[in-house]
Amino acid sequence: MDLHAIRLEVPSDGNIIVGHSHFIKTVEDIYEAIVNTVPQMKFGIAFNEASGACLTRVDGNDDELKAIATRNASAIGAGHLFVVALRSGFPINIKNRILETPEVCTIFCATANPVEVIVAQTEQGRGVLGVIDGSSPKGVETDSDVEWRHGFLRKIGYKR
Repeated sequence: MDLHAIRLEVPSDGNIIVGHSHFIKTVEDIYEAIVNTVPQMKFGIAFNEASGACLTRVDGNDDELKAIATRNASAIGAGHLFVVALRSGFPINIKNRILETPEVCTIFCATANPVEVIVAQTEQGRGVLGVIDGSSPKGVETDSDVEWRHGFLRKIGYKR
């Protein structure tokens, strides 16, 4: 078995979601989950089939984000994996809706941070072991850090 750290491309001013699913209908169902929850969100979805033709299936409403999702899914190369690249919204707005789609098994990450996916490769194929999302902590927040955090949440509309 070989291990690989795959650095993902995160869209500028955007986020990505990486997850595991189990059915060819994943692309259509995630598309519907997003547009029915945040209609103005721009996104691209790529899903790697794990049987049959073993194609990367692609959909979305933004060509650049579809291309980013496709490059990421292809670079990871694991079957039954999906990647959503998005803008004009946050993963928190759609994460639970995606998890409610019957074929979605898990979400590995939902982030705007630099992210690496740790992939194991065997003779059969590739699988995701986990992700490295962002950087390691550098300390514990102080009172001024708490004030900054509260201000930031207000700025992006998640706190009054």
